[in-house]
Amino acid sequence: MAGPVIPDRYRDAMGEDDPYLAMFEAPQRLRKLLKGLTEKQLSRKPAPGKWSIKEIVAHLADGEVILGSRYRFIAAHDKPVIAGYDQDLFVERLGVENATTEDLLDDFEMARMVNIGLLTRLPDEAFARVGVHSERGEETIDTIVMLYAGHDRVHLTQVETIRTGLFPPKKAGGKKPRAKEKGGRKVAKVAKGPVRKSPGKAAARPAPKTPGSRTAGAKPAAKARPKTAAKRSPGKER
Repeated sequence: MAGPVIPDRYRDAMGEDDPYLAMFEAPQRLRKLLKGLTEKQLSRKPAPGKWSIKEIVAHLADGEVILGSRYRFIAAHDKPVIAGYDQDLFVERLGVENATTEDLLDDFEMARMVNIGLLTRLPDEAFARVGVHSERGEETIDTIVMLYAGHDRVHLTQVETIRTGLFPPKKAGGKKPRAKEKGGRKVAKVAKGPVRKSPGKAAARPAPKTPGSRTAGAKPAAKARPKTAAKRSPGKER
């Protein structure tokens, strides 16, 4: 029987949230965190030897490709061996500097949606199938989903921390404009009161959407899967 190994930091990041829904939402959450930052800012390292935001995005994109192959091997083969990989070498040697962060984010989102499509169509019994990871041992597809959903959350928090630390939001306000002067005397501005609207037809309110209605082009919700219990054990995701 598989003995799930999910690092505590990933389990804690997920709490009681649905890991399948969390994986579906992660690319858009990441996109919101990157909004407004320049490529130069995204490429800035918070400290020597630490990943920049851009490198974190590249890591997520590469990891999603690896993750897709693991799902497929486990679902189709009997107890396949799942090789680990050196995530630092992936970031160092796969030409991250030759891509834009936007391109890397698009890659991550596309790969994630392809994998979500696979998880949606797999039969229920596939989620209990086992692969043998070279470092963590036996783990099911359900276990891997929980692990990587937590992995997403940890890196999203990391991106948010880097952004807040290196590029804090500017404080609103500042110096108040000086009042104009006439004849050597300052003229105070008179505050305007609320403008009264003339009576007339009230604007028609749009009809409320029914819970079952769907906007054209909207993405379907991710298919929820039951959570499986997993033992806590320290480990390094690879």
